Amino acid sequence: MTTNKPSNNGDSHLSIAKESLQELLGDQRIPSKVRDNLAQDYTQLEAMLKKLEHGHIHIAAVGRVSVGKSSLLNALLGAEQFSVSPLHGETRQIDMTDWKQADAGGIFLIDTPGLNEVNGESREQMTRDLASRSDLILFVIDSDLTESEKQALISISQQNRPIMLVINKTDRYSKKEQDLLIDSVKKLTTGIIDTKNIIFTCARGQSQTVIMVDDEGKEHETSRELAPDVNELKTRLWEILKEEGKTLAALNASLFAGNISDQISKHVLEVRQDLASKLVRTYSVSKGLAVAVNPVPVADLFAAAVLDISMVLHLSRIYGLPLSKNEASSLVKVICAQMLALIGTVWAVHLISSTLKIGTGGISTVVTAGGQGAIAYYSSYVVGQVAKRYFADGKSWGELGPKQVVTEILEDIDRESIIQDAKQDILGRLRQGA
Repeated sequence: MTTNKPSNNGDSHLSIAKESLQELLGDQRIPSKVRDNLAQDYTQLEAMLKKLEHGHIHIAAVGRVSVGKSSLLNALLGAEQFSVSPLHGETRQIDMTDWKQADAGGIFLIDTPGLNEVNGESREQMTRDLASRSDLILFVIDSDLTESEKQALISISQQNRPIMLVINKTDRYSKKEQDLLIDSVKKLTTGIIDTKNIIFTCARGQSQTVIMVDDEGKEHETSRELAPDVNELKTRLWEILKEEGKTLAALNASLFAGNISDQISKHVLEVRQDLASKLVRTYSVSKGLAVAVNPVPVADLFAAAVLDISMVLHLSRIYGLPLSKNEASSLVKVICAQMLALIGTVWAVHLISSTLKIGTGGISTVVTAGGQGAIAYYSSYVVGQVAKRYFADGKSWGELGPKQVVTEILEDIDRESIIQDAKQDILGRLRQGA
């Protein structure tokens, strides 16, 4: 067996991976609601960290029902550790055992349910999830690659885990058939599997009828089990593990942590979006009421500006991207400038209604004030929606700039509906306070 010098980078890769997991687990900035929603993922992160700290490497056998995954692992172990049965789909849950060989400390072999079990969707998903957390995948087939196997292989390869394609039960094929089979498999897996990681095995030899001749020259028919042949696979596995084992474990942990981090970011953004939406509505109502009840036109505009700036400041803190008051003021001016260019008539109505409000009284004042307040509500709502997009994108307008963002927000908003709802809300509150 070829002996390769272990990579000097393995320990440093492991150290970096452990620090990344520790940092992710200990990040106090993540809201408790997000941690609760991802409780299972956090448990898996903790398990992954323990795995790294103990130097464990996980090798999972994946494939269709009855291709011989359990038998293959047993042949590697040299013992019947995994359940084997002639029944279809004997393996119904994930099973794992330590590869107890002199130089195999901390290496675990994992058996999985079949990818194509009837009514086994949950087990299939369990298998795919397990594959995403394993350091090395043994993708087992027993004939030419089917379309469903190829799609499963592509799906697993997209998770960037190293894969060995094991063609099992080769005792069923002649040498010529094996040559044809390997040629076909290589073509079907071009760009997915390195050809040196396509291995023939015979994990469970068939019974062979043998004619024995005794001392008297009489013939007796008997049977014997052919010995498993997994030497090529075992040799290749040790080459990979000695050369890259620690790096593989570190890579797997980093990829897994990256996936969890993406989920955390997604949930954090959802929580922030929900809080931000509630905040925008609160400020929009406050601005609408402030404008509606304030009898001085200039003060109306001042109140509106102060509330919009305050809203943007609060939004920036929700998204963890705090602004100064001057920065918030500049952001509001940019947004309002784009709004003015796109919906100037709305601002004209705002100013006209502000002027009309001085010379009217009684119920007409309430109606005029309600209309003006509704437009103020709408303008603040738009400012809030645009600011949310700006913060969600990391304080960026994107390639097309603020005009495009404001345009998209305005197109997504039903202006008449929002103004009407705001007007009814403001009028109701004004009458309640009368």
